[in-house]
Amino acid sequence: MKYSEYAGLKWGELNDNDKKLLLKNAICRETMTGSPLTKGEGMVEFAETLAVLGAVYDGNIVIDDEAELYNPCIGNDGKPLTEEDLEKMFEEYKDRTENEALMDEFEYYMKNRPHVVILGAGASCAAIPNGDKYGKKISAMSGFIEKLGLTDILSKIDIHTSSDNLEDIYMEIDERSQVEEQCKKVKEELEKIIWEYMSNYELPDSPTIYDFLVLSLTEKDLIVTFNWDPLLVQAICRVQRYTSNIPQVAFLHGNVAVGFCEDDNIMGNVGMLCRCGKTLKPMKLLFPVKKKDYSSDIAIRKSWKTFNSALEKAYMITIFGYSAPKSDIEAIAMMKKAWGAVSDRNLEEIEIIDIRKEDDVIDSWNQFIHTHHYSYHTSFFDSTLARCPRRTCEATFDRLMNCIWLDGSKGFKESMSFGDIENYICNLIEEEKNAKGKNKVLSNPYH
Repeated sequence: MKYSEYAGLKWGELNDNDKKLLLKNAICRETMTGSPLTKGEGMVEFAETLAVLGAVYDGNIVIDDEAELYNPCIGNDGKPLTEEDLEKMFEEYKDRTENEALMDEFEYYMKNRPHVVILGAGASCAAIPNGDKYGKKISAMSGFIEKLGLTDILSKIDIHTSSDNLEDIYMEIDERSQVEEQCKKVKEELEKIIWEYMSNYELPDSPTIYDFLVLSLTEKDLIVTFNWDPLLVQAICRVQRYTSNIPQVAFLHGNVAVGFCEDDNIMGNVGMLCRCGKTLKPMKLLFPVKKKDYSSDIAIRKSWKTFNSALEKAYMITIFGYSAPKSDIEAIAMMKKAWGAVSDRNLEEIEIIDIRKEDDVIDSWNQFIHTHHYSYHTSFFDSTLARCPRRTCEATFDRLMNCIWLDGSKGFKESMSFGDIENYICNLIEEEKNAKGKNKVLSNPYH
């Protein structure tokens, strides 16, 4: 009986001889990286075409009788591959490798494609879970009204929606402000208070997830954020003491810490002097309305142009704490246009970091995901960004295309100090300097 023919059976349905045969060369691996496990739960691999969820206890592999065996090898059509399929693919691969130069060129191209990270309100909440430098906590849109103490302002008008979500409340006020003067005054007051409130956030002195995030990527990559708060900008400023090879950044809904000079098309910290001698003016904030204007403001239009260009070329996308709310329908449509047809994205990978249930998260982004080409995490430190910093595309290509198992014990750890981080990335940064301009594939130290 071929290994793949066991797929679909429950472990308890196998006879003792079959179990003994399968366990003979079985190994339990960590589900994301494939690192061998000496204890705990993971994926029990019997062969390339057969696996089951199980665990290792006291050196023995343990599998529940109800656990279903499955074939982890899935083709581009979403169907399981047989041993014959794999053999045929291997033969085709051997033929292709006769032209090594072509393969090397392909690997270099794939590993140097952008890794695009999309940040929503959940990312900023994760960056300062215990509050900012002065203990001030940040809030997602739900509960934002109470957090800012805006109840008194809103009491000046009758709110029809029963939602406590700022987006729902603001959308209603925005629509009514077109004809109701009092709603217009409340809207302007809300915008002023939100700007001032957001501007006062300051990162703690110790490393935050935003510091780890910026240092996990390089200049070929891009971080885009829908958030107004200044935390990401502050992280970018302070990690440049370690390297200038950091990702590009785009602010899709504006940002309180970012300024822009229309004359010179220069973006930087708000209040800084442009090369023309003028002060960088604050970037406009896009508030949550049903129909956002992404084109009239030059700085926001520039951010979206940068984002769309990177999204078209991206090998990896990480969506961190962004729920694709209903007020962002147009933004999602623009992203989908840049990403293109899912059927054309059979090599790309999408990674999602979110505390919502996996089914709900995947449902939000299924129009971007090619079959099984995604991973889901509830913690940043379980993502490729943290596990394979500064080599995310290199490590992912090696794992998926070169069939190299990764070591899940490496990478950034939540307990690291800035000194620890500097020591960890110093050799990676040195390699990047030496490889600059040489069309050289960077190493992958994570296997």
